[in-house]
Amino acid sequence: MRARGGGVKLENILLGLAKGGIEQRAVDAGEIDAVIDYANSNVVLLPAARRALREAGAWDSAASEAPEHRSSIVNSLLGALPKAEYQELLGGLELLALPLGEVLQQPGVPLAHVYFPVDCVIVLLATAEHERGLGVGLIGYEGMLGISLALGSDAPPVRALVQAGGAVLRMNAEPFHAALRRCPALQRALYRYAHAKLAQAWQTAACNSLHATEARLARWLLMISERARSEELLLTQALLADLLGVQRTTINEAAGPLQQRGLIGFSRGKIRILDRKRLEAACCGCYRVMSGT
Repeated sequence: MRARGGGVKLENILLGLAKGGIEQRAVDAGEIDAVIDYANSNVVLLPAARRALREAGAWDSAASEAPEHRSSIVNSLLGALPKAEYQELLGGLELLALPLGEVLQQPGVPLAHVYFPVDCVIVLLATAEHERGLGVGLIGYEGMLGISLALGSDAPPVRALVQAGGAVLRMNAEPFHAALRRCPALQRALYRYAHAKLAQAWQTAACNSLHATEARLARWLLMISERARSEELLLTQALLADLLGVQRTTINEAAGPLQQRGLIGFSRGKIRILDRKRLEAACCGCYRVMSGT
């Protein structure tokens, strides 16, 4: 696996942090594994994270640790593969950073890459001609973007947008096809994942038609938070409106009661989950159905 080259040095990044600030305290407490240099599309891993990746076999193709140990560190689909098939993919994987808002695929446009998120979150938006998108799925560390290639089509049906920037493992389409032919365990994993994504899209369609906006908003916030592994989310009213298929004013109407009840904090494009258990209770039943997909 290759880390995308260039970028700034780790020591320069750390020196640039505000002394005593929240970022510096997080680094000192060991709560941060990597620093993302968006200007150069580079992921700079802290020493502890580099050691963990080497020990887990994600950074070194000669590693021999069990797949279940790898899955907790990088990407669940990749980490669950048998050692031989996992190593089959390593040479073609490139580690890089994806910035918030980057469009990774458009409907009908042939795919050049597949993506295995590490800590970024990708939202799938269905579109109708020149209308706004409608959220039909999420992809995080549990899955991959580009499943249509595994199903025999290079033209995806939906737009894919980075909702939470972060690290991702990318592979060119041609070596991915070759690896898929050689790796039956990868084929089985991706077919199961495709079925789960299809089931999620069906459930989303039913949810959009049957459930209140406030409950649907709570569901989306929890699902994004789980994949971002963060209680604080960067979400504009425009993106939330697209996810739910409503007007921006409707987002204010739905978020207001959740904020007033102390479930979330909502200001200037940032949402913080304050009470996860009560937010789960505010969701419709679709959250429990979809949380495992």
